[in-house]
Formats: sequence, C-alpha cells, structure tokens
Amino acid sequence: MNKALIVPHKRKILLRDSHPTRITTVIPSSKIIEYKGKELVVVPHELDETRVLNNMGYDIASPVSHYYKWSGQYTPFHAQLVTVDKMTLNDRMFILNDLGTGKSISTLWSFDYLRSIGLAKRLLIVTPLSTMERVWADEIFRHFPHLEASVLYGTAKRRVAQLEYPADVYIINHDGVKVPEIRDALLKRKDIDAVAIDELASFRNASTGRWKALRKIVEGKKYLWGLTGTPIPNRPTDAWAQCRLIAPHRVPPYFGMFREMVERKVSQFKWVARDNALQTVQEAMQPSVLFRRDECVDLPPTMYEHRYVEMSAEQKKAYKQMITQLVAESKAGQIMAVNEAVKVQKLLQISSGTAYDQEGNCVQFDCADRIAVLKEVIEESAGKVIVFVPLLGSLDMVAKALGDTWPVEVVHGGVGKNERDRIFGEFQRPGGLHVIVAHPKCMSHGLTLVEANTIIWFIPTNDHETYVQANGRIVRPGQKRNTLIFHIEGSEVERKMYKRLQSKSSMQNLLLDLIKEGLE
Repeated sequence: MNKALIVPHKRKILLRDSHPTRITTVIPSSKIIEYKGKELVVVPHELDETRVLNNMGYDIASPVSHYYKWSGQYTPFHAQLVTVDKMTLNDRMFILNDLGTGKSISTLWSFDYLRSIGLAKRLLIVTPLSTMERVWADEIFRHFPHLEASVLYGTAKRRVAQLEYPADVYIINHDGVKVPEIRDALLKRKDIDAVAIDELASFRNASTGRWKALRKIVEGKKYLWGLTGTPIPNRPTDAWAQCRLIAPHRVPPYFGMFREMVERKVSQFKWVARDNALQTVQEAMQPSVLFRRDECVDLPPTMYEHRYVEMSAEQKKAYKQMITQLVAESKAGQIMAVNEAVKVQKLLQISSGTAYDQEGNCVQFDCADRIAVLKEVIEESAGKVIVFVPLLGSLDMVAKALGDTWPVEVVHGGVGKNERDRIFGEFQRPGGLHVIVAHPKCMSHGLTLVEANTIIWFIPTNDHETYVQANGRIVRPGQKRNTLIFHIEGSEVERKMYKRLQSKSSMQNLLLDLIKEGLE
C-alpha cells in the first residue's frame, strides 16, 4: 500500500511506495532511506515535487497549507483553503465557486504565496468595473498591506501611466483590455506573469474585441486563473470561449465543433442541449474547484457585499447641482430634521435614475451602468433573487430592464393580495419565477421566501427596521443555505446610508454630515 506523511518542521514528505524507484526516477531531489527495515522515500515538500506526486496518484497538500503565513484579518474557511491549495498547484485552472465563497481573497492569497517564494512577480486582475475598487482594491487594502495595487481607470493615457506605476497588483475592467493603448502596454509587460479573470463567463463570446485582446494578453502567462460561479449561464456552448482562454487544449479549435459535442440541431435555427452536455462541459473546464455556498458550513450565515457603479454624466451633473443647492440651504438654516429625509430622497432619486421635478413629473436619467451591475450580480447568483427598490418611480424601470433576461414580477403597494399570493407562490416553487423586484415596505413582515438566498438593494432605504425586516425574508427559519445581501452604490449618500443601516445607526443628520464633509 502506498502511503504519505508530511513532516512540516523538516519540509519533507515521507512516502512508503511499493515501487520507490518510480519516484526517485522522476524526482531527482528525492532519496530512498531505510527505517526500521523498510524502505521509505523522502521528497522535499515543495510545489514542483508535490505536483509530480499528485500526478502519480498521491494526494499531497500544497506547501501553502503548511508554510504560508496567511495574510489578512481572518483565517481562511475550508473552501478557501482547498481553493488556494489547488490554485497554487495548477498554473491554469477554473475557480467555479459560488458567489460569496471568497474567490477574490483566495486568488490574492494564492498569488501572495507564489510571490513570497519567488515563483510569481506581478498579478493582473481583469474584473467588472463594479468590483475594481469595492471588491479587489478593498481586499488588498484590508488584508495585504505589503502589496501595492494600481487600479487602471480613466482615459487611455491615464491608465497607461497607472500601469507604469511599480505595483504588485494591477486591476483593470473587462472592456479596458480592448483599448489599443492599454492592450499594447500590457503585452509589453513581461513581468506580469499571473492573470486572474474575474467573472470569466463575461468572456463567453469569442467574437468580441475584449475576448480577442485578452487572449493575446494571457498568452504565455505563467499563471492564469478564471473565476466564475456561473460558467454556462445560457447554453452549454458558453463554455467554449472560456476554455479557449484558460485551457485551449481541452476543447476543439472551432466553435462549431464544440457545439456539435454539446448540442444537437432540431430545426434550421434551433439547437438543444445533448443529454451529456453538462458532463462534456465539466470535462472541458479542468482543472477546477467547485464549492456551492450552501456546502460551506463554516461561512458566516449571512454575508454582505458592495458593488460600486459610476453615475452617468447626467446623474453626476444633477447630483452636483442638488448638493450645491443643499449647501446653500444649509448655510441659510433651511435644512432641519423635519425635511432632511425628503432632501436625502432627492439625492437617492438621482442615484437610482428616476427623479421628480417640482411639478411632480417623472424625470429619467441615464442609469445604464447601474442596471448592468444589477444584471451582473443576478447572473452571478446561483439561485433566485429578490431586488429591493425603495423608490416607486424606479420599480417598473428596473423590472422592465430585467424582464428581457429573466422571469420577473413586481410587488408594490398597488399589487393586491391575491396577485401577491400568486407571485410569492410562484417564486417559492422550484424552477418557477426567478426574480422579484419589490418595494421593501411591501415585503418586510411575515413572508418566507427562502427559495432565494440572495437579496440585492438597488438603492438603500432610509429606515433601519424596513432594512432588517426585508432582509429577513430570506434570513429566517427554513433557510438551509448561506445568504448574501448585496448593496449597489454610486454616490456618497448611498455609501453613508448603507454604513448606517449595517451599524444600526440613526439616519439623523446624515445630510448635514455629508455637506459638512464637502463630499459629492
């Protein structure tokens, strides 16, 4: 019987193998010793040796598990330990863990370890715009103070300059890689030897400019990791372009050939998935690691995440004008507790994309980026989703925008009891309604909607009780999975409101504090 024992203080692996010479033949650094009349093989517990042994059929943990001093404010969960173990043992792989399982910090731990032992130099993170600052840059700031990060954002000239900054980690958005000046600058950076593609499924179309640019950028990189919790959001063919980036040798070179493997043609324009399509995709997307959120028993029962979205030019202009007006009113002593909430609502209306003028007419602002971020999160979520929109003017706009992609129903004060019962029943039915867009005050008490384990706040509410009770629709008895609460934010007033909601602080004087700080 073949057995293995890791001796951490010696950084050695002791093996009892029925054919010890098969190990010493392929691992020159190993040697055979005799112990109590038996032959043992001693192998250095290093990455290369561990990879070889695993390829030979052993199950040896990566050296990271024993010798890395985990950077950050907390120790990794089980899913993160396994993920980092596999990422450090595989130069190219798919990280298919669910949303909310810590894929980002697992990636940073993996890079930090490889960098600490001299196997990696610099990391490029290609991610959605909404997660550049609020997820990746924040994770580095909080947990990796010894790493320098540079967020590549702004004009092409500015991003090229930011890329020239001597950082350890560079963060760029998905579409940023297709900008010719950025693409060419990245191609010249041979010292960037590790690339992490966050939300890899966004690159499921090989005909796009960003896919073509990214394929050139990642070619020849030493480490390449693709992160996505939903690798085939629409069809099994979604996997082909992703595999062509991460593991091109595992799929045919042409899309049509892969489509024939996973789908069959039933009419001139219609293809349906073959019975073995999922198995074919799983075999193609290897090596990989996959943890569902409800499998991660040591995760906190409820986690909170933020997604930042930049306001459109229209929104910025209106928001700035409103702040200027509020500053003038504050100086004149016209902002008091009795009217502060109303004025905060005006800022929220602008942030959400739907406001009202003095005559009560609805004014629409361009908020395409906020809708795009909302769609990103829904697509990333493994299950059903509740979207809370505390402003009536924005409810229908949000529902209409989502209805082109998912089955959606709207719940607000004008929806009668019978219709609500129908909607909630359909939502709780497995495989039924996928998204509910609701005003939180209409769903803040009594309801059990545990078929969903993700809530997205399109904008914040100004009432703490409503916030807690609305979140309680999925955080309640009967929920068997870990839950995730998302905050979408694009303005300083939203950031402050979410912070106060989570800390159970009063909203009183929020606007005055905002004005005093001179923040816009």
